[in-house]
Amino acid sequence: MADTHSIQQSAAAAPTWDPAAPENAWYKWRAFWAVGLSLVTMVMSFSIVFLALPAIAEDFGITFKEASLLVIAQSLTISTLMVPLGKVADMIGRKKFHLFGMILFGGGAIACAFATNLTFLIITRVIMSIGSSMGQSVSTAITTAVFPPSERGKALGSQTTAVAIGGASGTIVSGVTLQFLPWQALFIFMAIPTAIAFLWGLYILKDERIGSFSGEQRPPYDWLGAILSAVATAIIILTITNPFALAWGSPIIISGAFTGIAVLIVFIWWQLKTPHPMVDLRLFKISVFKYSILTRYFAFMRSSATLFLMPIFLVAFRGWPEILASGVMLLMAIGMGIGAQVFGRLSDRFGVRPFMIGGFVVLILTGIALATLSATTPLYYIAIVVLVNGLAQGAWSAPNASATMGSVPRSSYGLVSAIINLTRNLGNVSGQAIITAIIAGIMIARGYNIPLGELEDTPEAGQTFLDGWRYAYLVATGIVALALITSILTKPGKSEPQTT
Repeated sequence: MADTHSIQQSAAAAPTWDPAAPENAWYKWRAFWAVGLSLVTMVMSFSIVFLALPAIAEDFGITFKEASLLVIAQSLTISTLMVPLGKVADMIGRKKFHLFGMILFGGGAIACAFATNLTFLIITRVIMSIGSSMGQSVSTAITTAVFPPSERGKALGSQTTAVAIGGASGTIVSGVTLQFLPWQALFIFMAIPTAIAFLWGLYILKDERIGSFSGEQRPPYDWLGAILSAVATAIIILTITNPFALAWGSPIIISGAFTGIAVLIVFIWWQLKTPHPMVDLRLFKISVFKYSILTRYFAFMRSSATLFLMPIFLVAFRGWPEILASGVMLLMAIGMGIGAQVFGRLSDRFGVRPFMIGGFVVLILTGIALATLSATTPLYYIAIVVLVNGLAQGAWSAPNASATMGSVPRSSYGLVSAIINLTRNLGNVSGQAIITAIIAGIMIARGYNIPLGELEDTPEAGQTFLDGWRYAYLVATGIVALALITSILTKPGKSEPQTT
């Protein structure tokens, strides 16, 4: 297999347009907001649907568990299609790919608003998710292409801020809207900024400036690789999340695990054999790429602990109102946005490793602090810890994405952008599965297999939950220690392929 030098030689010819030229200084921000606004909306759609599930279940006369199929369908669609679609973007051009994704996302949102039953709503939500997968898979590629390498940290820090804004605003928009309007209004609302992002992208994005394919002949698409990738991802995610609450030792779960691994092995074998693979596995011979992807996976396993557990701790265990819990979670989003902006820009000047390492050291400390929370911990202390946790999250995230994109050829931006986002999704899924198994296992072992709503009224069960919480955060802290190690091993240098 060829070495990393051959990857550099296989990259597309450098474009004549120079993102670092002074006359192009304003274009990068106009192009960024063309994808940034769509990214805010796509991220916002996750939390909006979470809060709308009870209303949807009541409207259609279905159980909450049946309504949760919307979330499962969304996660599976985005995760399974992310990498195959990222490769398509590199082949056909990122502008048309991004715009078509916006059409699917916005059109699917409008169709969701007119759904009359769960089946139709799931279908239209899948259409939205395909568009979201297309948008997410190419957003990092476009952002990286329009900024000069010396400002990559600033660019990806701004993108992380857009993600934080989307995550925070979804809860606020959903909470306010559902107080006065039916759940269908949420989907109509999401179509509005999507339409604005589409028109802005149609006007401002130029293929020669955003790193679109410029060769005379497009390489053939690896259809078998795409199918194997999608099947392996879907089986692995379904096995890890166990959405139907099967026993972990059941034949279905065990066979699912072995099948997912087997399909993944076949996928790797095919990528090494075919002359035009969907994923060029030579990228993993680049040390910076390899370690930064591992770092991202471990880090998002840890971040999912706070995103998933903190609302349960505040509402179900402490008995605080949802609006107060939303405010605490908003602090984490604010911290993440500020951290990404500040440390992303600083990483352009001083390198990515100091800020990744520093971010993970702080996350270890906040993990220990969160593990020691109790039924009497004051609100101000929790708020400070959550805010600092968000700052640390932003501190490592933007430099990590910058290191990843900076280690690969420009021609692979779309694919690598998709891999970055898929790694985030897999890390979140894995982290939630682990911490859920820890807490549920401890509670069941002590005879408290009860609904979360009863924790506040059952002191013994609440104490058992708190014990599980502590063990879960200690494990999560151990996982982020692995991210610290891999971030130390991420050493960008002159030997890595150039991207311009």
